[in-house]
Amino acid sequence: MKSAIFALGLAALSACSAKEVSVHDPVMAKEGDTWYVFSTGPGITFYSSKNMKDWTPEGPVFKEQPVWAKRAAPTFDGHIWAPDVHFHNGKYYLYYSVSGFGKNTSGIGVTVNKTLNPRSPDYRWEDKGMVLQSVPLRDDWNAIDPNIVEDGKGGAWMAFGSFWSGLKLVRLNADWTGLAEPQEWHAIASRSRGPSVADKSAGPDEIEAPFIFRKGEYYYLFASFGLCCRKGDSTYHVVVGRSKDVTGPYVDKNGVDMMKGGGSTVIAGDKDWKGLGHNSAYTMDGKDYMVLHAYETADNYLQKLKIMEMKWDASGWPSVDQADLNRYRSTQLPTP
Repeated sequence: MKSAIFALGLAALSACSAKEVSVHDPVMAKEGDTWYVFSTGPGITFYSSKNMKDWTPEGPVFKEQPVWAKRAAPTFDGHIWAPDVHFHNGKYYLYYSVSGFGKNTSGIGVTVNKTLNPRSPDYRWEDKGMVLQSVPLRDDWNAIDPNIVEDGKGGAWMAFGSFWSGLKLVRLNADWTGLAEPQEWHAIASRSRGPSVADKSAGPDEIEAPFIFRKGEYYYLFASFGLCCRKGDSTYHVVVGRSKDVTGPYVDKNGVDMMKGGGSTVIAGDKDWKGLGHNSAYTMDGKDYMVLHAYETADNYLQKLKIMEMKWDASGWPSVDQADLNRYRSTQLPTP
């Protein structure tokens, strides 16, 4: 009897001390019966799971840094930021960004694979190079945080941006590996207080991480307002606006254009969790999910993976349950 109690105690202790998945800027995809999460990290970190709770580390996407990275971002240190993953034309397209913190010496690239399963004989990432670059004093925007959205008419668009003059949208070419010509650009969200001028400084306008999610007749533009990466002082939170046209204008619940600072809060930090943001959103197996990172107060503000079900009110606006921040707990399994 004592041995059984002891074993139960060990199991409980093990469950309590299980390592959670620590990610920043997570995105998710499903291939077959397996989910994959990709996140900011050395070479892009990624994990696989059969249940969206227990995750196996799968190593970096890039074994060596992209050949163009140092050219676009001279201070690039091997950490690749803010990936976005999409299945298109029989292949998986993984977009990513390289930059220097607080600088718009930045570039967005894309790499392509037939499968996300690293144990498949078809698994091989083929980097297609740089899609877009921002240059200080030339551009008043920052080429990071890419997100791809299809417009229902056969076209694909890339949303991106961080600080400076805000979030942009640009049409992609038919291969999804470059910009369409002639180029078509749209400004979709900004917190600028006046006309912007290309500058080396990011400025005070705390906006980044666009993600456009189509639901019914609307495109929903999620963005992160506030500051990340400051532990307990982080003010990151998720806001949303919507439009019936992928190019905007996106307005919040009060009808305020996101180009004029609009954005209705979806979820913000609380005493247990800080720095919530850089979300992605998906419909999978009949449910809608928001995927994001959050810093846990009780664990020295370590960033952790959160996957939360999204619900919709009678007016068609998304919401998540704040209590799910504590309910959802991932487990990082041993590296195979």
